[in-house]
Amino acid sequence: MSFQRFMNFNELVIDNFAGGGGASTGIEQAIGRSVDVAINHNDEALAMHAVNHPNTIHLCESVWDVDPSEVTKGQSVGLVWLSPDCKHFSKAKGKKPVEKKIRGLAWVGVRWAAKVAPRIIMLENVEEFVTWGPLVKNKDGDLFPCPKRKGREFKSFCNALRYLGYKVEYRELRACNYGSPTIRKRFFLIARRDGLPIVWPEPTHGDPKSADVISGKLLPWKTAADCIDWSIPCPSIFERKRPLAEKTMQRIAKGIKRYVIDSDNPFVVPNAKIVAPFVTEHANASSQRNMPLDEPLRTQCAQVKGGHFGLVTAFLAKHYTGVVGTEVDGPIHTITSQDHHSLVTSNLVKTSDGLHGNSEKVRAFLIKYYGTGEGQAANDPLHTITTKDRYGIVTIKGEDYSIVDIGMRMMQPRELFLAQGFPEDYIIGNDASQGLKLTKTSQVRLCGNSVCPDLAKALVQANYQEQIQLDKAA
Repeated sequence: MSFQRFMNFNELVIDNFAGGGGASTGIEQAIGRSVDVAINHNDEALAMHAVNHPNTIHLCESVWDVDPSEVTKGQSVGLVWLSPDCKHFSKAKGKKPVEKKIRGLAWVGVRWAAKVAPRIIMLENVEEFVTWGPLVKNKDGDLFPCPKRKGREFKSFCNALRYLGYKVEYRELRACNYGSPTIRKRFFLIARRDGLPIVWPEPTHGDPKSADVISGKLLPWKTAADCIDWSIPCPSIFERKRPLAEKTMQRIAKGIKRYVIDSDNPFVVPNAKIVAPFVTEHANASSQRNMPLDEPLRTQCAQVKGGHFGLVTAFLAKHYTGVVGTEVDGPIHTITSQDHHSLVTSNLVKTSDGLHGNSEKVRAFLIKYYGTGEGQAANDPLHTITTKDRYGIVTIKGEDYSIVDIGMRMMQPRELFLAQGFPEDYIIGNDASQGLKLTKTSQVRLCGNSVCPDLAKALVQANYQEQIQLDKAA
């Protein structure tokens, strides 16, 4: 293994737990060059990383099997990035047992600090990382976090870095505030030993309705709709060979009513006459959610079996054009390593054409899964009469439309990578010219486990400016 290329720069930049390359992409955008070394035990993750970062040296092994002194060969280390496995801290894991070995992966950062003394160490994880503490066994011998000693291990970790001469600070940051179309919130720790202050980057984006965005101080959030490929068909939920689960049907009906029928301003895709009202969630949670598309996407989860997000849209058609398709607008929810986003669509047509196609199926569907709003006992007072039939009628800018079909599809890996903030040309799999072959499941998993590049870029730019200038002058 040759490390001659290191001599072109004053300091080395190391990405531990490199994964598919989210952190490395953000670091590269910040410093204007590739990271020097990327370490990960997973061959698929490192394969994606290698295709997109060919100038980096890749070590496919456990972080504990890599000797920092051997890797760096005495050269100064400017930055070490750490993204240890988060699933044994995340609340998404629920009440399942945890593994001590995985929960302790962050200690490798102290090893790097002790052996090669990087100027700056950055660590990314889920917000629950601060609860890192001792484990206890239940009656079956399974390990669980001790509820009485939450945070003790985390405090010991921070104190170990301080003992080695580092100043330590940590915060939670949301990716949508720094340019990614996802609300993904993550814990970040910065430790530095060079005497310079730790700098937390100011947000660059915000809620479009906020004073800072309206005044032009911040850019508006990028939205989930910005990531959708509208050329991908969205099959009708009424023509599936295998019917959707009852809870899924109930959730879709509820979302259609909230984001289409009852919405004062349903989102219509410009020039396409399509309403794209919401994303529906397919997750392990007991109360799965519907989410608007004119906001950042929620956090993508890595461990949801069968996919996480589905896309729900409504197609509009004027009476003289027939049904056409496509569009929506807001950041996407946190992306995880399991495919859990899908698209649901409602085809609409002007009521002057009358109800046709699947419109009666739509009405029956909404009545069944959301409630009739029609039937009542004969001896009860008459219910309030509304000015429009609420099951299938949508008013947009004063014109009434009927929903004639509802479609749903899972969000695709490319859409999820875009929502996570990766560049459009990032290679994610099945690229024969690059020698990369990854299944859709692997692509989604790598996306869900990735660091949002925009956050890594912002943190490194804010704390590594002096070295960036030196490298440019070299």
